[in-house]
Amino acid sequence: MFKDLLLRKPMDQLMKEASATRELKRVLGPLNLTTLGIGAIIGAGIFVLTGQAAAQYAGPAIVLSFIISGFGAAMAALCYAEFASTVPISGSAYTYAYATLGELFAWIIGWDLMLEYLFGASTVAVGWSGYVVSFFEDFGVTIPSYLSSAPLTYDPVLGWHATGAFLNIPAMFIVALMTVLLVTGIKESAVFNNIIVLIKISVLILFITFGIAYIRTGNWIPFIPPNTGEFGHYGWSGILRGAGVIFFAYFGFDAVSTAAQEARNPKKDMPIGILSSLAISTVLYIAVSLVLTGMVKYDQLLVPDPIAIAVNAAGPGLFWLRPFIKIGAIAGLSSVILVLLLSQPRIFYTMAKDGLLPEKFSSVHPRFKTPYITTILTGIVAMVVAGLFPIEILGALVSIGTLLAFAIVCSSVLVLRKTQPDLPRPFKTPFVPWVPVFGTLFSFAQMLSLPVDTWLRLLIWMAIGFVIYFSYSRRHSKVRSMGAVSGCVSH
Repeated sequence: MFKDLLLRKPMDQLMKEASATRELKRVLGPLNLTTLGIGAIIGAGIFVLTGQAAAQYAGPAIVLSFIISGFGAAMAALCYAEFASTVPISGSAYTYAYATLGELFAWIIGWDLMLEYLFGASTVAVGWSGYVVSFFEDFGVTIPSYLSSAPLTYDPVLGWHATGAFLNIPAMFIVALMTVLLVTGIKESAVFNNIIVLIKISVLILFITFGIAYIRTGNWIPFIPPNTGEFGHYGWSGILRGAGVIFFAYFGFDAVSTAAQEARNPKKDMPIGILSSLAISTVLYIAVSLVLTGMVKYDQLLVPDPIAIAVNAAGPGLFWLRPFIKIGAIAGLSSVILVLLLSQPRIFYTMAKDGLLPEKFSSVHPRFKTPYITTILTGIVAMVVAGLFPIEILGALVSIGTLLAFAIVCSSVLVLRKTQPDLPRPFKTPFVPWVPVFGTLFSFAQMLSLPVDTWLRLLIWMAIGFVIYFSYSRRHSKVRSMGAVSGCVSH
């Protein structure tokens, strides 16, 4: 019975699917894949969560949190790069788990990826809303808080309670707009993303370059605020918790792997896109966090638009930069939403092809050649979540989902190296087994640093997933119907 749950998808079948599938257009080169990764990585993590994590957990030492998270992300990225070049299918970590650990693990990771991509898009949309409201206020246009805030919030002491707001309308609007763009085509979406990435990188470089002159070193003292007596609130435990929370900022690089079947030369270009986007983003994150906490005392950064607050604090000398920062943030967050909403439907598409989701989920638009049904479904759910929930709850939930995905991918590299050592690998993860082992342990360690409430929500989410798997997916699995042999991979 248990072995039956560990049926693996034969590697030769995956290779056939990779070469035979022509439903999706292969139009993305290495530059597009790199900007796709940057488009997903640089967003709410730097424009929103940096300030909040500094204010609540790490203080100026948030830069150490970024370094710790960046190290863990690099371990996972190297493992993703090996899989993306070896198994160039758009299912990302879901497909990798299916080929190495078996169907049940594949389902777990596929269901978990919804936390990363679908809920991630909702999280970023809430951050986008904060910057849009602030931008309009600069021109005397006020969007009332009851139309731009979540109607629900959560307090560790009081629990869930109503805020008096109606819905976060701007957050819902941007999700709807990006969904429409994605339905119309991958090439059009990629061109839009390239333009936006150029804008937001330029804005961040402007902030770093001109913000250095307004750093007050006194804001960095104490660099590591003393712990309050509670784990995760300042001190070294706060740095670790900050690393776990802002890990959300790094997860975009794996979105590159979901576009494998739309890459022109996935075996060569996927590793370039994954590793280049992570390296560029990490350097920018570290520089921005240093300048941000140097310009504004960390306890004043618990706001939806911390970089804009830093520009305001600099005084008249930087007022000219204020609209550029907000435009860059709005544009940058838009591209993150775009890439995340691009990624989730392609996971659904691959799972439906395997029979684990209804066949309709694999439908491709006859004209636009996009998985339009799952794109629209993803957009609707993300709109509802973005309209109802605050960014703090969503950010932590996305982080724990992402960390679980990374841990499984890192473990899968070790399994596949052992079960199929001679499999052609255009890119090989270096220093095996150390990189996969450290990547797995690092991901689990950061998961442990997250609040208990976040773990409870993860367990509830996974319980719902198990119900769906055992009531529907297991009975409709194509691998199961083909009679694949448990514990081995066909050649």
